[in-house]
Amino acid sequence: MNKSFLITVFLSAFCLLTGHASAQTEQQIKTELQKRIGGGAKIKNVSPSPISGVYEVLVGNDVFYTDASSKYLIQGEIIEIATGKNITEQRQADLNRIKWSELVPANALKAVRGNGSRQIAIFSDPNCGYCKRLEKSLQQLDNVTVYTYLIPILSADSAQKSKQIWCSADPQKAYIDWMINGISPSGKGDCATPLEKNMAFAKTYGITGTPTIFFTDGSRYPGAVQISDIEKKFSTLK
Repeated sequence: MNKSFLITVFLSAFCLLTGHASAQTEQQIKTELQKRIGGGAKIKNVSPSPISGVYEVLVGNDVFYTDASSKYLIQGEIIEIATGKNITEQRQADLNRIKWSELVPANALKAVRGNGSRQIAIFSDPNCGYCKRLEKSLQQLDNVTVYTYLIPILSADSAQKSKQIWCSADPQKAYIDWMINGISPSGKGDCATPLEKNMAFAKTYGITGTPTIFFTDGSRYPGAVQISDIEKKFSTLK
């Protein structure tokens, strides 16, 4: 029998066994760690980290680490010294990405300035002070299309204002009038709105605070981000 064929078969079998053993180890770690931390936090996945003997633990979209014996739960960041790359931060960013194509523009308010070539999506509550601050800052951006998805998460009044804004004759104008100029929306709030769909989307993707910004590469920026940071991000998407 061909010697090289035997070597290939041996290596293939070894890889399969190693992969199975690795998967088995990770499952054992997950099971044991889940027992130790209890049911209050659900472990989504356990996988090897870049450090030998240390495993990445996903609880929701939060990244932790543990050892092979599941004795320790480590909260912190792994930084690659040679490059300065923050492995944990990058992993967290990847976990928080969405697919831009899964956003539904019809469920958003739309503002176009200049040629509208650059795009962002913002999840906002009309009673959110940071959202108002961000909205004022966004007026400095040119050549941008802003999709605003209303998610009334702060109060019952947020839901009422969101409905009144959406049901106005010019929803985008009503939104800006309220967020920047303090002019209360006058819509009756009795039309069909996408608020429930927006809330469902937010729940699915763990959007728990406003404002939350998404770029076309799916990356997520929470909070009232500085315009300089938004411009910097846009520059990386060209």
